[in-house]
Amino acid sequence: MGAINNTLSSLLQSLFRHKAWVNEGFHAELAKVDAATHPSERHTAIRLLNHIHIVDRIFAAHLTGQPHGFSATNTTETPTLDALRDAVVTCDGWFIEYAGALTSQALEEPIDFVFTDGANGRMTRAEMLAHVATHGSYHRGEVGRILTQVGVPPPRDLYTVFLHQAEPQRRVRA
Repeated sequence: MGAINNTLSSLLQSLFRHKAWVNEGFHAELAKVDAATHPSERHTAIRLLNHIHIVDRIFAAHLTGQPHGFSATNTTETPTLDALRDAVVTCDGWFIEYAGALTSQALEEPIDFVFTDGANGRMTRAEMLAHVATHGSYHRGEVGRILTQVGVPPPRDLYTVFLHQAEPQRRVRA
């Protein structure tokens, strides 16, 4: 079981590195959208990326047993893209470190928490991390659609693209 959990911890850490790489790409491409020409689209895209970030922060708090202070999965105020990018970079770094430091026992540990809608929840740390690693995919797809509509090609966010860019030796046949 220990080898499986070491593999799981490594996989989770890789997924969080991928998530950070994807977030960097989406923030860079969204910065190309002219706020004067496409204010509504840019605002909607920032709101979507902010939602991903707030959910990340909520689950980071659940994982550490700290209060998160959010009553919803987005904020009432919309941050600037620069402020959001900086916050996301910090949060992504935290998840990369956290995922890599977990023991087998910690990954299997169930945690009770309360969702922002007041419903009770229970998930293992591994399940929480899997949720955070995958949750943003859908919403980044929405942002990608917005980028396409305003003439900015969305970044390629595939895990396979990330792995082969991060580790080019994977392209070499054995």
